[in-house]
Amino acid sequence: MKFSTSPPTSRCTSPILVDVGSTLPTPVTYRHNCISAATKCYKYLRKLLKFEQMDFEFALWQMIFLFTAPQKVYRNFQSRKQTKSQFARDDPAFLVLLTCWLCISAVGIAVVLGLGFLQFIRLLLYMIFVDYIGVGLLVATIFWFVTNRYLRIDKSQDVEWGYAFDIHLNAFFPPLIILHILQLFIYNGLINSNVFGARFVGNTLWFISVIYYIYITFLGYTSVEILHKTHIIFSALPIMLLIYMVTLCSGINISRLVMDFYHYRVN
Repeated sequence: MKFSTSPPTSRCTSPILVDVGSTLPTPVTYRHNCISAATKCYKYLRKLLKFEQMDFEFALWQMIFLFTAPQKVYRNFQSRKQTKSQFARDDPAFLVLLTCWLCISAVGIAVVLGLGFLQFIRLLLYMIFVDYIGVGLLVATIFWFVTNRYLRIDKSQDVEWGYAFDIHLNAFFPPLIILHILQLFIYNGLINSNVFGARFVGNTLWFISVIYYIYITFLGYTSVEILHKTHIIFSALPIMLLIYMVTLCSGINISRLVMDFYHYRVN
């Protein structure tokens, strides 16, 4: 049986899929039906302010597994396709929690950089509307277009834009924690200097984060059975490795550059 990546136009069935290979908790279930993409989007946005209907526990478990076993997260996406006729999340709990982590990271960066209150507000707005929403919409749209245009096997079905955005959010979370939260604890002591050791620590954290992003993105699109040749996503790894080596040898500390950029943007 193949998974469909767009709601069928005729009568829809909802087979039950039991995933014995995943240890993720069972998410909150909803009524299974076939609805249009516009209706799905409307229902998703309408739930953003209904926190009592969100399954935060399941979203938190997904965040943990994105670090330890991201393939299990995508097994749940496949189960959702079977039971709810869509790959994309219908619960905005993950989006809300990710926004909270972004706000926490903005506070941490403001403390490390010694920013004032107004500077912190500017930083928070920039991170939310540019780093988070703007970049997310752009990346998701690019992947959505490329996969549907060049990687589809079955032209009668397509990859949901919402699923492409979910893949970006999944891949975005580990780098957010590594670079915007964990790194802050060692930034002034180990990274914020011109010596090679500081450059090595900062650039290595960025390289690890990029590997996380590429791998989780690869898993997301590989889970869609109407796509082929998704391994080309890994073609970015040699480029990232080359950039990593060049920055180390040329004295470029990426972490310092980013922090200096944030400081410049809010002044």
